[in-house]
Amino acid sequence: MTQPSESKVRGWAALAVVAYGAVVVALTMLKAFFVIGLLWRPESQRGRSVEWVPFAQFRGAQTWFGPLFDALGNLAFFVPLGVLLYILLEGRARAVLVVVVTGAAISATVEVLQYVLALGHSDVTDLLFNTAGALVGALIARACGPRLHSLWIGLALTTAAVFAVLVVLGPRLGDPAAVVELGTDRPPAR
Repeated sequence: MTQPSESKVRGWAALAVVAYGAVVVALTMLKAFFVIGLLWRPESQRGRSVEWVPFAQFRGAQTWFGPLFDALGNLAFFVPLGVLLYILLEGRARAVLVVVVTGAAISATVEVLQYVLALGHSDVTDLLFNTAGALVGALIARACGPRLHSLWIGLALTTAAVFAVLVVLGPRLGDPAAVVELGTDRPPAR
């Protein structure tokens, strides 16, 4: 079996960055305009708040699991972006550093736009964990080398396609009567 040419792989990687980037934008800034299986209420996504203190979510939290899940979720969310950006930049000087700086810039842009457009909670901890995710992704891609590039690209494109299907199916994926507000045992007020 022959390996695809480097330019073909980079072309697919660029497409995957755009597709996965659309998922990142949708899940960070557009949740006020769609819902997937009633996982969130769009009206609760229209707000503006900012947290400048790193790791503030861990102080005063009612459980350890929620803040940890949020932090690791932010890290994992940017790993594919780090992998894909590394594939695009592989062979260039300081590719990992460029991926980390790019990941930080993308995350900072998202956090600023969330605040400016009143589309979510801007948090410096999100910026830190997203940037760490881009670093982890770049290191994974570097360690695995070109033999897995097609796999990473395929996974990112599949993720984007599955996400698009979930958005189209939207609220049909859940039963509104079964939704329970966190911290209570009763359905949300309508």
